Amino acid sequence: MATHHHIALIPGDGIGREVTPAACAVLDAVGARHGIRFSYDEFDWSCARYRELGAMMPADGLDRLRHHDAIFLGAVGDPGVPDHISLWGLLIPIRRGFRQYVNLRPIKVFEGVPSPVRGAEPGVVDFVVVRENVEGEYSEIGGRLNRGFPEEMAVQEAVFTRAGVTRVLEYAFTLAGSRRGRVTSATKSNGIVHTLPFWDELVAETAVGHPAVGWEQEHIDALCAKIVLEPARFDVIVGSNLFGDILSDLAAAVAGGIGLAPAANLNPEREFPSMFEPVHGSAPDIAGRGIANPLGAIWTAALMLEHLGHVEAASTVEGALVEVLAGTGIRTPDLGGTASTEEFTKALLEFVR
Repeated sequence: MATHHHIALIPGDGIGREVTPAACAVLDAVGARHGIRFSYDEFDWSCARYRELGAMMPADGLDRLRHHDAIFLGAVGDPGVPDHISLWGLLIPIRRGFRQYVNLRPIKVFEGVPSPVRGAEPGVVDFVVVRENVEGEYSEIGGRLNRGFPEEMAVQEAVFTRAGVTRVLEYAFTLAGSRRGRVTSATKSNGIVHTLPFWDELVAETAVGHPAVGWEQEHIDALCAKIVLEPARFDVIVGSNLFGDILSDLAAAVAGGIGLAPAANLNPEREFPSMFEPVHGSAPDIAGRGIANPLGAIWTAALMLEHLGHVEAASTVEGALVEVLAGTGIRTPDLGGTASTEEFTKALLEFVR
């Protein structure tokens, strides 16, 4: 009897509406091969909904998502809606309401997708950015004062808690223990005098419980340079909300393009559903043209499969990605080709089946 999973779909805006069907087609195909069945509830939560109704999602949105096994999000964002409204109206409430405190972003250089970085070779560059996802620099604490006057000011408080930092560090060290056994901590404790020395102390404390895992810390500015100059040296990079956000997009560019990059927002304890989303955003400049690269969304679907306990099915999807990129010339325009979203997806489905 097939395992059944109930997935909440939020295609969102722009190319999110084009790559989400591609991911679902791959999920259904790999499910048929591995005895997994998916049912989908689709929600229209988006910037289009905000323009029409004044809210990105309804007031009971989290309750509507709560009973699903996982959430798949396409993309959010529109030039007509400020980014802080789209983000704080949908993504951040889901991440925080469901305690998705790990943002996981794998980075690989694939055969057939040349990196813009000299020496970044397939099979050599393979690391993961673990980003703290619910506190840090992206806290809600702060405000604006004296708006419109010469002495106008804005205050934004960064919040680092022992519980919040330790749990994401435990995840990163445990993950490294199942990989190549090396953690790199992103910091800036030479300039940020309270929060990041605290972060460094907690990294050292956490490392004691993982004696088989080596670790190092790098200041964020030097780390950005080293990811470009020596991307093969890294295994698991762990950073605060802001640092992890910046590093994961930089790393995706090193791997050949942001259209390839997947992401998972994880509640490791599985008390709540986790959410899976490609990194690329809504790309309004190409939306509606049928040329969006579905690779990031499809790899994101593989992350979701792995989280749901289907490791072999996830490997099938990742293997199909490798086969299409290494063994065919089929590429979407962002990778230098002419294939449409549909053509790339069809080619990949042949390998999945």
